[in-house]
Amino acid sequence: MPRKGPVPKREIPPDPKYGSVLVAKFINNLMWDGKKSVARRIFYEALERLREKSGGEDPLKIFEAAVEKVKPLLETRSRRIGGANYQVPVEVRPERQVSLAIKWIIRAARERSERTMVERLAGELWDAYNEKGGAIKKRDDTHRMAESNRVFAHFRW
Repeated sequence: MPRKGPVPKREIPPDPKYGSVLVAKFINNLMWDGKKSVARRIFYEALERLREKSGGEDPLKIFEAAVEKVKPLLETRSRRIGGANYQVPVEVRPERQVSLAIKWIIRAARERSERTMVERLAGELWDAYNEKGGAIKKRDDTHRMAESNRVFAHFRW
């Protein structure tokens, strides 16, 4: 961490199969204990399941649309003012929108009851594409929380 100036963002190389940085970020978040090859296999097989579910539609487009639909626009940040903590609604930066959407999709997939992670991930991506499922519920809860605390918006810093 430099003492002065902004910290440069680390460049993530695009995914070798699809050439997408979003796919590479998703695989990195899906990875467990540094096993990237396992995460890649799970993700690619989940996209193949998506192709079967959608009837031959491009699974990469479904994946990108699912991430786009899960992205939050607002979130609440805790702010201490005069001895009281307020949940202040703030807009979410675009990079954080993507990372939150990815994390929520993966968490919701892990909490599903299907047998394998491939089935869970494919099911969650399909549900997110159709605007239902755990990740969409998390986004709606976040938006509802920000909306209910709108009266504290003037505490934004």
